[in-house]
Amino acid sequence: MTTLRMTHDLRRELILSAAKRCFAHNGFAGTTTKSVAAAASISEGLLFKHFPTKSALYAEILAEECKADPALNRLLDLPASTETLVILIREMVRHFLEIARQQDDDDEEAQRLRLVTISYLNDGEFARLMHEKIAGIIGSAFVAAYEQAVKTGDARASSQAPMNLFWFAHHAAMTTSLSLLPTVPSLSYGKAESLDLQLTEFILRGIGLNDDAIASHIHRALPPELMPAHATTTESA
Repeated sequence: MTTLRMTHDLRRELILSAAKRCFAHNGFAGTTTKSVAAAASISEGLLFKHFPTKSALYAEILAEECKADPALNRLLDLPASTETLVILIREMVRHFLEIARQQDDDDEEAQRLRLVTISYLNDGEFARLMHEKIAGIIGSAFVAAYEQAVKTGDARASSQAPMNLFWFAHHAAMTTSLSLLPTVPSLSYGKAESLDLQLTEFILRGIGLNDDAIASHIHRALPPELMPAHATTTESA
């Protein structure tokens, strides 16, 4: 039983390794399950026993990358609190707006954002898989921080599932990014330098944080271990 289980796990890792190379070289659209199977030296039928579709394979690679991201892990290790809730939303907003600001059609994050959007308009498979992965990685940290904020009186309790609030926040940040993604943005938000702050404040109010809590935490500097690498370098110079 143990030997079989190890063989299954090793085979799965072999497939993921081959798939990463294929996606890196050919992109999502240019990669097929047949090409991944060939790169892994297995049959396409055996690949399907591990990953039923190309979307499932790609989503698993992205999830593994997220789990291995030191910055994300440090973020998720923060104690449940109002401050952590604000940091989670700030970083979500920063992440999505940074994708749009790159103005690079070859950027992997921009390509993924487009893939999810296209998926919404088609069968939704890729979007569903990505949402499942995101919820599994980040959802519990958001819910724990939100519930702690409610407990301390910094946020009003929602009559709906807290994860709905997470998705509302996610959609607001993602849609804003999409409107800015074209070379000529489809919508102008006025003062671009304050957009992060405006959007973060909008979301925080929407999920129920009160004005005092927002004012207390929204302008706080990030803990040093969460600072983006370029910001840390600049401050050290």
